[in-house]
Amino acid sequence: MRAWPRGVVAAALVGLVLSTASCTRPSEPSSPPRLEVTTVMGGLAHPWDVVIAPDGTILTGERAGRFVVERPDGSTGEVTADLSDLYAQGETGLMGIALATDFATSRTLYTCQGHRDASGADIRVVSWAVDPGWTTLTRGRDVVTGMPVGEGGRHGGCRILTHPDGTLYIGTGDSARPTVPQDRNSLGGKVLHVHADGSPASGDADPNSRVFTLGHRNVQGLALQPGTGRLYGIEQGTDRDDEVNLLRAGANYGYRPDRKPGVYDESVPMTDPDRVPGAVAAVWSSGKPTIATPGGTFVSGAGWGDWDGALVVTSQQARKLLFLKLSDDGESVTDSRSALAGEYGRLRSATQMPDGSLLVTTDNGTDDKVLRVAPAPG
Repeated sequence: MRAWPRGVVAAALVGLVLSTASCTRPSEPSSPPRLEVTTVMGGLAHPWDVVIAPDGTILTGERAGRFVVERPDGSTGEVTADLSDLYAQGETGLMGIALATDFATSRTLYTCQGHRDASGADIRVVSWAVDPGWTTLTRGRDVVTGMPVGEGGRHGGCRILTHPDGTLYIGTGDSARPTVPQDRNSLGGKVLHVHADGSPASGDADPNSRVFTLGHRNVQGLALQPGTGRLYGIEQGTDRDDEVNLLRAGANYGYRPDRKPGVYDESVPMTDPDRVPGAVAAVWSSGKPTIATPGGTFVSGAGWGDWDGALVVTSQQARKLLFLKLSDDGESVTDSRSALAGEYGRLRSATQMPDGSLLVTTDNGTDDKVLRVAPAPG
Protein backbone atom coordinates (compact mmCIF):
# COMPACT_ATOMS: atom_id res chain seq x y z
CA MET A 1 0.00 0.00 0.00
CA ARG A 2 1.20 3.51 -0.76
CA ALA A 3 2.94 5.40 2.07
CA TRP A 4 0.92 8.59 2.57
CA PRO A 5 2.68 11.90 3.31
CA ARG A 6 2.68 13.75 6.60
CA GLY A 7 0.13 16.49 7.05
CA VAL A 8 -2.87 14.22 6.78
CA VAL A 9 -5.75 16.43 7.76
CA ALA A 10 -8.35 13.93 8.88
CA ALA A 11 -9.02 10.28 9.45
CA ALA A 12 -12.46 8.93 10.14
CA LEU A 13 -14.13 5.59 10.48
CA VAL A 14 -17.58 5.93 9.02
CA GLY A 15 -20.44 3.39 8.99
CA LEU A 16 -22.63 3.16 5.93
CA VAL A 17 -26.35 3.72 6.46
CA LEU A 18 -29.39 2.67 4.50
CA SER A 19 -30.09 4.56 1.30
CA THR A 20 -33.58 5.62 0.31
CA ALA A 21 -32.97 5.46 -3.44
CA SER A 22 -36.36 5.03 -5.04
CA CYS A 23 -35.73 2.03 -7.29
CA THR A 24 -33.69 -0.05 -4.84
CA ARG A 25 -35.47 -3.01 -3.26
CA PRO A 26 -32.92 -4.78 -1.03
CA SER A 27 -34.00 -8.25 0.04
CA GLU A 28 -31.05 -9.44 2.14
CA PRO A 29 -29.11 -6.31 3.12
CA SER A 30 -25.35 -6.69 3.30
CA SER A 31 -23.46 -5.60 6.37
CA PRO A 32 -21.93 -2.22 5.51
CA PRO A 33 -18.16 -1.80 5.67
CA ARG A 34 -16.44 0.82 7.77
CA LEU A 35 -14.44 3.46 5.91
CA GLU A 36 -11.11 5.07 6.63
CA VAL A 37 -10.77 8.57 5.18
CA THR A 38 -7.57 10.59 4.90
CA THR A 39 -6.78 13.85 3.13
CA VAL A 40 -4.25 13.58 0.31
CA MET A 41 -4.41 17.21 -0.89
CA GLY A 42 -6.13 20.27 0.54
CA GLY A 43 -6.50 23.98 -0.18
CA LEU A 44 -8.11 23.40 -3.59
CA ALA A 45 -11.03 25.08 -5.36
CA HIS A 46 -13.47 22.88 -7.31
CA PRO A 47 -11.14 20.00 -8.25
CA TRP A 48 -13.20 18.35 -10.99
CA ASP A 49 -11.31 15.11 -11.50
CA VAL A 50 -8.30 13.19 -10.17
CA VAL A 51 -6.06 10.49 -11.65
CA ILE A 52 -3.20 8.36 -10.36
CA ALA A 53 -0.23 7.54 -12.59
CA PRO A 54 1.67 4.23 -12.62
CA ASP A 55 4.47 5.80 -10.55
CA GLY A 56 1.99 6.81 -7.83
CA THR A 57 1.74 10.47 -8.79
CA ILE A 58 -1.70 11.99 -8.14
CA LEU A 59 -2.91 14.76 -10.46
CA THR A 60 -6.02 16.88 -10.09
CA GLY A 61 -7.30 19.94 -11.94
CA GLU A 62 -9.31 22.89 -10.65
CA ARG A 63 -12.27 23.96 -12.77
CA ALA A 64 -11.02 27.56 -13.05
CA GLY A 65 -7.80 26.34 -14.67
CA ARG A 66 -4.99 24.95 -12.51
CA PHE A 67 -3.26 21.56 -12.37
CA VAL A 68 -2.01 20.40 -8.97
CA VAL A 69 0.13 17.33 -8.33
CA GLU A 70 1.35 15.17 -5.44
CA ARG A 71 4.48 13.26 -6.39
CA PRO A 72 5.59 9.91 -4.97
CA ASP A 73 8.11 11.65 -2.69
CA GLY A 74 5.27 13.61 -1.05
CA SER A 75 6.09 16.93 -2.73
CA THR A 76 3.18 18.92 -4.12
CA GLY A 77 2.84 21.83 -6.48
CA GLU A 78 1.35 23.26 -9.64
CA VAL A 79 2.00 21.75 -13.04
CA THR A 80 2.53 24.45 -15.66
CA ALA A 81 0.19 24.27 -18.66
CA ASP A 82 -1.05 26.61 -21.37
CA LEU A 83 -4.71 27.20 -20.53
CA SER A 84 -4.88 30.63 -22.13
CA ASP A 85 -7.95 29.67 -24.20
CA LEU A 86 -9.83 28.10 -21.28
CA TYR A 87 -13.51 29.00 -21.05
CA ALA A 88 -14.34 28.70 -17.34
CA GLN A 89 -17.79 29.88 -16.42
CA GLY A 90 -20.56 28.32 -14.37
CA GLU A 91 -20.40 24.53 -14.67
CA THR A 92 -17.76 24.61 -17.41
CA GLY A 93 -13.98 24.92 -17.24
CA LEU A 94 -11.20 22.39 -16.75
CA MET A 95 -13.20 19.19 -16.23
CA GLY A 96 -12.45 15.52 -16.90
CA ILE A 97 -8.90 14.13 -16.85
CA ALA A 98 -7.83 10.69 -18.06
CA LEU A 99 -4.47 9.00 -18.58
CA ALA A 100 -3.85 7.35 -21.94
CA THR A 101 -3.86 3.56 -21.78
CA ASP A 102 -0.18 3.60 -22.75
CA PHE A 103 0.69 6.46 -20.39
CA ALA A 104 3.70 4.63 -18.93
CA THR A 105 5.48 4.96 -22.28
CA SER A 106 3.69 7.85 -24.03
CA ARG A 107 3.30 10.22 -21.03
CA THR A 108 0.00 11.28 -22.67
CA LEU A 109 -3.10 12.37 -20.84
CA TYR A 110 -6.40 13.91 -21.91
CA THR A 111 -8.52 16.72 -20.54
CA CYS A 112 -12.04 17.85 -21.28
CA GLN A 113 -12.25 21.64 -21.10
CA GLY A 114 -14.14 24.71 -22.15
CA HIS A 115 -12.57 26.64 -25.02
CA ARG A 116 -13.11 30.19 -26.20
CA ASP A 117 -11.70 32.16 -29.11
CA ALA A 118 -12.90 34.93 -31.42
CA SER A 119 -15.39 32.59 -33.08
CA GLY A 120 -17.13 31.60 -29.84
CA ALA A 121 -17.07 28.89 -27.19
CA ASP A 122 -17.21 25.12 -27.28
CA ILE A 123 -15.95 22.15 -25.26
CA ARG A 124 -12.94 20.16 -26.38
CA VAL A 125 -10.94 17.08 -25.50
CA VAL A 126 -7.25 18.01 -25.54
CA SER A 127 -4.18 15.76 -25.40
CA TRP A 128 -1.13 16.67 -23.30
CA ALA A 129 2.33 15.24 -22.64
CA VAL A 130 3.79 15.54 -19.15
CA ASP A 131 7.49 15.56 -18.29
CA PRO A 132 8.97 12.85 -16.01
CA GLY A 133 9.17 15.24 -13.06
CA TRP A 134 5.53 16.31 -13.29
CA THR A 135 6.36 19.99 -13.64
CA THR A 136 5.06 20.85 -17.13
CA LEU A 137 2.21 19.76 -19.38
CA THR A 138 2.87 20.35 -23.08
CA ARG A 139 -0.21 20.73 -25.19
CA GLY A 140 -0.78 18.35 -28.07
CA ARG A 141 -3.70 18.05 -30.45
CA ASP A 142 -7.38 18.83 -29.99
CA VAL A 143 -8.87 15.34 -30.09
CA VAL A 144 -12.55 16.36 -30.26
CA THR A 145 -13.92 19.86 -30.82
CA GLY A 146 -17.40 21.30 -31.21
CA MET A 147 -19.09 19.86 -28.15
CA PRO A 148 -21.68 22.52 -27.28
CA VAL A 149 -21.67 24.62 -24.14
CA GLY A 150 -24.71 26.41 -22.79
CA GLU A 151 -25.15 30.02 -21.81
CA GLY A 152 -23.19 30.69 -18.66
CA GLY A 153 -21.43 27.35 -19.00
CA ARG A 154 -24.50 25.25 -18.23
CA HIS A 155 -24.56 21.48 -18.90
CA GLY A 156 -21.06 21.09 -20.27
CA GLY A 157 -20.48 17.48 -19.16
CA CYS A 158 -17.70 16.29 -19.44
CA ARG A 159 -16.11 12.97 -18.36
CA ILE A 160 -13.43 10.98 -20.23
CA LEU A 161 -12.90 7.24 -19.84
CA THR A 162 -9.92 5.59 -21.52
CA HIS A 163 -10.83 2.04 -22.45
CA PRO A 164 -8.23 -0.76 -22.21
CA ASP A 165 -8.35 -0.99 -26.02
CA GLY A 166 -7.00 2.58 -26.26
CA THR A 167 -10.21 4.27 -27.37
CA LEU A 168 -11.92 7.10 -25.50
CA TYR A 169 -15.48 7.37 -24.26
CA ILE A 170 -16.65 10.92 -23.57
CA GLY A 171 -19.79 11.91 -21.64
CA THR A 172 -21.24 15.25 -22.73
CA GLY A 173 -23.91 17.69 -21.61
CA ASP A 174 -26.83 18.95 -23.67
CA SER A 175 -25.92 22.66 -23.26
CA ALA A 176 -29.48 23.25 -21.95
CA ARG A 177 -30.83 23.44 -25.51
CA PRO A 178 -34.12 21.68 -26.29
CA THR A 179 -33.27 19.71 -29.45
CA VAL A 180 -29.67 18.74 -28.67
CA PRO A 181 -30.17 15.40 -26.81
CA GLN A 182 -32.02 13.81 -29.76
CA ASP A 183 -30.03 15.51 -32.54
CA ARG A 184 -27.56 13.02 -34.03
CA ASN A 185 -25.73 15.92 -35.70
CA SER A 186 -24.87 17.42 -32.31
CA LEU A 187 -22.21 16.08 -29.95
CA GLY A 188 -24.16 17.32 -26.92
CA GLY A 189 -26.28 15.10 -24.67
CA LYS A 190 -24.35 12.05 -25.84
CA VAL A 191 -21.68 9.53 -24.98
CA LEU A 192 -19.06 9.65 -27.72
CA HIS A 193 -16.63 6.88 -28.71
CA VAL A 194 -13.45 7.85 -30.54
CA HIS A 195 -9.90 6.77 -31.22
CA ALA A 196 -7.05 8.71 -29.63
CA ASP A 197 -6.83 10.88 -32.76
CA GLY A 198 -10.53 11.79 -32.52
CA SER A 199 -11.71 9.63 -35.40
CA PRO A 200 -14.82 7.48 -34.95
CA ALA A 201 -13.99 4.35 -33.01
CA SER A 202 -16.24 2.31 -35.29
CA GLY A 203 -13.93 3.11 -38.19
CA ASP A 204 -16.82 4.65 -40.12
CA ALA A 205 -15.95 7.81 -42.05
CA ASP A 206 -19.26 9.39 -41.02
CA PRO A 207 -18.46 11.84 -38.20
CA ASN A 208 -21.83 11.06 -36.61
CA SER A 209 -20.53 7.59 -35.80
CA ARG A 210 -18.67 9.22 -32.92
CA VAL A 211 -22.05 9.13 -31.18
CA PHE A 212 -22.15 5.97 -29.09
CA THR A 213 -25.42 6.74 -27.23
CA LEU A 214 -27.87 9.65 -27.26
CA GLY A 215 -30.83 11.06 -25.37
CA HIS A 216 -28.89 12.28 -22.34
CA ARG A 217 -29.15 15.43 -20.24
CA ASN A 218 -25.72 15.78 -18.63
CA VAL A 219 -23.42 12.76 -18.48
CA GLN A 220 -20.70 13.56 -15.95
CA GLY A 221 -19.69 10.04 -14.92
CA LEU A 222 -18.50 6.95 -16.81
CA ALA A 223 -17.52 3.65 -15.21
CA LEU A 224 -16.33 0.36 -16.70
CA GLN A 225 -17.36 -2.75 -14.75
CA PRO A 226 -14.40 -5.09 -14.13
CA GLY A 227 -14.77 -8.57 -15.56
CA THR A 228 -17.79 -7.80 -17.75
CA GLY A 229 -16.75 -4.88 -19.93
CA ARG A 230 -20.11 -3.21 -19.23
CA LEU A 231 -20.01 0.58 -19.50
CA TYR A 232 -22.21 2.71 -17.24
CA GLY A 233 -23.10 6.38 -17.57
CA ILE A 234 -23.90 8.50 -14.53
CA GLU A 235 -26.21 11.38 -15.34
CA GLN A 236 -27.53 14.46 -13.58
CA GLY A 237 -31.32 14.73 -13.50
CA THR A 238 -33.71 17.69 -13.57
CA ASP A 239 -35.59 18.06 -10.28
CA ARG A 240 -35.89 14.27 -10.26
CA ASP A 241 -34.22 11.12 -11.49
CA ASP A 242 -30.49 11.30 -11.49
CA GLU A 243 -29.64 8.13 -13.41
CA VAL A 244 -27.21 5.29 -13.78
CA ASN A 245 -27.51 3.83 -17.29
CA LEU A 246 -26.07 0.67 -18.79
CA LEU A 247 -24.74 1.98 -22.11
CA ARG A 248 -25.15 0.04 -25.34
CA ALA A 249 -24.01 1.18 -28.76
CA GLY A 250 -26.74 3.06 -30.63
CA ALA A 251 -29.18 3.14 -27.70
CA ASN A 252 -31.37 6.14 -26.91
CA TYR A 253 -31.90 6.97 -23.21
CA GLY A 254 -35.00 9.02 -23.76
CA TYR A 255 -34.39 12.63 -22.69
CA ARG A 256 -36.31 14.95 -24.99
CA PRO A 257 -36.87 18.45 -23.54
CA ASP A 258 -38.37 19.97 -26.71
CA ARG A 259 -42.05 19.41 -25.85
CA LYS A 260 -42.66 23.14 -26.24
CA PRO A 261 -41.17 24.53 -29.47
CA GLY A 262 -38.04 26.54 -28.78
CA VAL A 263 -38.28 25.99 -25.02
CA TYR A 264 -35.91 23.86 -22.91
CA ASP A 265 -38.67 22.08 -20.99
CA GLU A 266 -37.16 20.32 -17.97
CA SER A 267 -40.55 19.13 -16.74
CA VAL A 268 -40.35 16.17 -19.17
CA PRO A 269 -39.30 12.75 -17.83
CA MET A 270 -35.60 11.94 -17.85
CA THR A 271 -36.54 8.77 -19.75
CA ASP A 272 -39.61 9.28 -21.95
CA PRO A 273 -40.66 6.09 -23.79
CA ASP A 274 -43.89 7.73 -25.02
CA ARG A 275 -42.14 10.47 -26.99
CA VAL A 276 -38.96 8.46 -27.61
CA PRO A 277 -40.03 4.94 -28.65
CA GLY A 278 -37.53 2.36 -27.51
CA ALA A 279 -35.99 4.61 -24.85
CA VAL A 280 -33.83 2.54 -22.49
CA ALA A 281 -34.82 2.62 -18.84
CA ALA A 282 -32.26 3.47 -16.18
CA VAL A 283 -30.58 0.81 -14.07
CA TRP A 284 -31.00 3.16 -11.07
CA SER A 285 -32.64 6.53 -10.59
CA SER A 286 -32.76 8.80 -7.57
CA GLY A 287 -36.45 9.62 -7.71
CA LYS A 288 -37.41 13.05 -6.41
CA PRO A 289 -35.59 15.09 -5.28
CA THR A 290 -32.32 14.50 -7.05
CA ILE A 291 -29.05 14.06 -5.20
CA ALA A 292 -26.85 15.44 -8.05
CA THR A 293 -24.62 12.60 -9.27
CA PRO A 294 -21.44 13.80 -11.05
CA GLY A 295 -19.19 10.74 -10.96
CA GLY A 296 -18.50 7.21 -9.88
CA THR A 297 -16.42 4.08 -10.21
CA PHE A 298 -16.46 0.40 -9.30
CA VAL A 299 -14.65 -0.84 -6.19
CA SER A 300 -12.85 -4.16 -6.02
CA GLY A 301 -10.78 -6.07 -3.53
CA ALA A 302 -11.27 -8.30 -0.53
CA GLY A 303 -11.27 -5.34 1.84
CA TRP A 304 -14.68 -4.25 0.57
CA GLY A 305 -16.29 -7.46 1.79
CA ASP A 306 -19.87 -7.82 0.59
CA TRP A 307 -19.47 -4.60 -1.39
CA ASP A 308 -16.65 -5.91 -3.58
CA GLY A 309 -17.71 -5.07 -7.14
CA ALA A 310 -20.20 -2.37 -6.17
CA LEU A 311 -20.65 0.83 -8.16
CA VAL A 312 -19.87 3.86 -6.00
CA VAL A 313 -21.59 7.09 -7.08
CA THR A 314 -20.72 10.55 -5.78
CA SER A 315 -23.34 13.13 -4.77
CA GLN A 316 -23.09 16.90 -4.61
CA GLN A 317 -26.54 17.80 -3.35
CA ALA A 318 -26.88 14.96 -0.81
CA ARG A 319 -23.16 15.23 0.05
CA LYS A 320 -22.44 11.54 0.23
CA LEU A 321 -21.18 8.41 -1.49
CA LEU A 322 -23.80 5.95 -2.69
CA PHE A 323 -22.82 2.27 -2.93
CA LEU A 324 -24.93 0.33 -5.46
CA LYS A 325 -24.82 -3.46 -5.70
CA LEU A 326 -25.85 -4.51 -9.21
CA SER A 327 -27.67 -7.64 -10.30
CA ASP A 328 -25.81 -10.38 -12.16
CA ASP A 329 -27.09 -9.11 -15.50
CA GLY A 330 -26.13 -5.55 -14.61
CA GLU A 331 -29.58 -4.17 -15.33
CA SER A 332 -30.89 -3.45 -11.83
CA VAL A 333 -29.79 -2.61 -8.29
CA THR A 334 -30.21 -5.24 -5.57
CA ASP A 335 -28.91 -3.29 -2.57
CA SER A 336 -27.59 0.17 -1.70
CA ARG A 337 -25.99 2.06 1.14
CA SER A 338 -24.89 5.64 1.71
CA ALA A 339 -21.58 6.76 3.21
CA LEU A 340 -19.91 9.97 4.39
CA ALA A 341 -23.26 11.79 4.42
CA GLY A 342 -22.57 15.39 5.41
CA GLU A 343 -19.00 14.62 6.47
CA TYR A 344 -17.06 16.37 3.71
CA GLY A 345 -19.65 18.39 1.80
CA ARG A 346 -20.26 18.05 -1.92
CA LEU A 347 -18.49 15.08 -3.51
CA ARG A 348 -17.66 15.13 -7.22
CA SER A 349 -15.28 12.51 -8.65
CA ALA A 350 -14.27 9.01 -7.60
CA THR A 351 -11.23 7.20 -8.98
CA GLN A 352 -10.07 3.72 -8.00
CA MET A 353 -6.50 3.29 -6.75
CA PRO A 354 -4.37 0.22 -7.53
CA ASP A 355 -4.78 -0.96 -3.93
CA GLY A 356 -8.58 -0.87 -4.21
CA SER A 357 -9.12 2.36 -2.30
CA LEU A 358 -10.73 5.45 -3.83
CA LEU A 359 -9.63 8.99 -4.53
CA VAL A 360 -12.62 11.31 -4.07
CA THR A 361 -12.68 15.06 -4.73
CA THR A 362 -14.83 17.53 -2.82
CA ASP A 363 -16.63 20.37 -4.61
CA ASN A 364 -17.36 23.03 -1.99
CA GLY A 365 -15.47 25.93 -3.60
CA THR A 366 -13.13 26.66 -0.68
CA ASP A 367 -10.50 24.43 0.92
CA ASP A 368 -11.56 21.54 -1.29
CA LYS A 369 -9.73 18.26 -0.93
CA VAL A 370 -8.66 15.07 -2.59
CA LEU A 371 -9.62 12.33 -0.15
CA ARG A 372 -8.46 8.75 0.04
CA VAL A 373 -11.39 6.52 1.01
CA ALA A 374 -10.62 2.92 1.92
CA PRO A 375 -12.28 0.05 3.76
CA ALA A 376 -11.07 0.17 7.36
CA PRO A 377 -8.75 -2.69 8.38
CA GLY A 378 -10.18 -5.41 10.57
